[in-house]
Amino acid sequence: LHGDLGTTLTDNQPVASILVRYGAATLELTLLSLVIALLVGIGLGRLAAQRRDSLSDASIRVFAILCYATPVFFLGLMLKLIFSVWLWVLPSSGRSSLSSEMQFSRLVSPTGLYIIDALQLGDMKVLGDVLEHAILPALSLGLLTAGVFIRLVRTNVISTYMSGYVEAARSRGVPEGRLLSKHAWRPALIPIITVMGMQIAMMLAGAVLTETTFEWKGLGFMLSNYPKAKDFVAVQGIVTLIAIIVSVAYFTVDVISAPLHPIAMYCASA
Repeated sequence: LHGDLGTTLTDNQPVASILVRYGAATLELTLLSLVIALLVGIGLGRLAAQRRDSLSDASIRVFAILCYATPVFFLGLMLKLIFSVWLWVLPSSGRSSLSSEMQFSRLVSPTGLYIIDALQLGDMKVLGDVLEHAILPALSLGLLTAGVFIRLVRTNVISTYMSGYVEAARSRGVPEGRLLSKHAWRPALIPIITVMGMQIAMMLAGAVLTETTFEWKGLGFMLSNYPKAKDFVAVQGIVTLIAIIVSVAYFTVDVISAPLHPIAMYCASA
């Protein structure tokens, strides 16, 4: 096993260099999308659980269904239409403007992660430009996963909130806010973290459509172009990398979720 994935048929470049060059863009988009998904999913999910069976709960559940059911490319096109065509407030494609790309060329050791590269330059204007270009793609991909997180957080928080040990704490006069944050929230994290690892696979699949919609030059964008050129060597290398990332993510989730389990916590304190 040498790790040699061969060379691309279209431009005769090592597949490993393609993965490094474009993998940073996909990694950046996935991380930004995951941040949005967690903020929206956990925030609205907890709010829906606290206000169970109210109008706000019903509204949040409808929003979650729409997020999950809307195709990611359709949501991306709608966001481009609203914020780029109608309002002219956000760029519609690319990772940065041409002037920022010229600034990045000055870097001696660029990472390929434009946010980190902009911080290396110390130019807040370049950083703002990079973030503006990332908002719509990250929002489009993040809301897809946020819909899953909202429903999952709501269901698990309500389940643990009605469990016996929470009722026992309530009978001792523990305030409702502390019941949620201290007693019900942490056990509810176990299935949330587990599903989070599964959603990484969905986000990588959604990245293909998102990057194509916004012309975000990442692995997803290249994965949609290489089959057109019948460059199956490059496709094989990209798919292999994605499979490795998903496998590592699943393993990492298992390691993280184990200490959160009440039995493991009890054994560790005993």
